[in-house]
Order: sequence, then structure tokens, then C-alpha cells
Amino acid sequence: MTDLEERRAAVAELDAGVSACRACALGSARTRAVPGEGPVDAEIMFIGEAPGYYEDQQGRPFVGAAGQFLEQLLASISLERTDVFIANIIKCRPPGNRDPLPEEIGACSGWLSRQLAIVRPKLIVTLGRYSLARFLPGTPISKVHGQARKVNGPSTLRQSSGQAGSGQAVWVVPMYHPAAALHQGSLRRTIEDDFRKIPALLEQARREPEPSEAQPALAVAGAPAAAQMKLF
Repeated sequence: MTDLEERRAAVAELDAGVSACRACALGSARTRAVPGEGPVDAEIMFIGEAPGYYEDQQGRPFVGAAGQFLEQLLASISLERTDVFIANIIKCRPPGNRDPLPEEIGACSGWLSRQLAIVRPKLIVTLGRYSLARFLPGTPISKVHGQARKVNGPSTLRQSSGQAGSGQAVWVVPMYHPAAALHQGSLRRTIEDDFRKIPALLEQARREPEPSEAQPALAVAGAPAAAQMKLF
């Protein structure tokens, strides 16, 4: 198989694993798991917080009102949702759309690590404070939104070889969650302005050298067995 075919197969296996996952209580309460979707070779990965009602019903991320706004934001920079990979920190809807709990985030951590490893995005856009905390813990989103940061860690994982790269940093761009603009209209302009920075940031990320393969993947302690691959 080609590299692209291997990555598609890896995503299909991951999606099946997420759909069967019962690593936390949300797995028994959900209607459908929401692994994420997009091209396996997408240059940009958007990472939100948790599925909502409509996502839980359809098994797809960002299909409610926040998703409609996200599509408008993508269109403003000449992109469609089919051009990017979209995922969440956790893969199942919390009851009543409450905030995800630390144990739920921990239970899903390995799944997101695998997605990052398979897709190998050049630019990661975090949407909201929980996805920001994955990469820049303790950092207030109000202080860093729209500002690209290089995050160090074991680099992209090649599924075919089971090897990780040599610690290549990845560009992370924190942004407010699109839902924030629906609840606080004053943030809409801020989010739109931050999105307009993405094309230039992607061009900058494209100029980064490709990571070399060197070291084995690290296990994620406490993650489901199917998700034992760590990226960040």
C-alpha cells in the first residue's frame, strides 16, 4: 500500500476503536461516538472541545450552529471543511453539553494522539480553552489567541514503520471556539480576524523541514490499548 492508503486504513481502524471505546462513562451514555473527519493528509487540523447534541446524533464533529460558523470562517480564507481535518479533545458528548472532566480528557488523550500521528498536520488550530490546554497548559486563551506558537514534542508518527520523528516542533494556533461568538457577539470580529491569519501561518509552516524518523512512539499511560501512541 502507498503511504496515503496506509494512513486511510489507520484512520478507519482508529474510528472503529473510538466507536467501541468504553474507557470512561461517556462511552455508555452517548448516542454515537464522534471520532473526527477530514483528509488523512490534511495540512490543517482543527481541534475543538467536545461533541454537542447534533454531533452526538450524527457522529460527525461541528455540525450544529458552531459548525455552520466554522464553515463560514473557512470560506473566508477560501477553504471548505473537506480541506481540513476536524476533531475534538474528547470523542463523546458530555451530558447536557457540560465541560469535559479531566478523567474524560485523559481517557481520550491517546485517540487524539493517534489522529495527530496519522494526519501529521503542518498547522494545529485549537478551538477553545480545553484544546488549548492540551498544547499550552495554563495559558489563558485571551492572552494568546491568534498567535502561532511552536510546540515541542515527539514528532509525527509514521504508521507504517511504528517510529516517531526526532522531536520536530509543530505550529499551534490558539483560537476562541466558534460557539463563543454565538454566546458573546463581541468575539465574532476577533475570531474572524484570527482566522484571516491562517493562510500566512500555513505558508510559514510549509517551509519547516520534514522530520526524520528516529525513535519509537511513547505509550500513553492509562489510555485505551488501541490508543497507545503519544504525540503530545
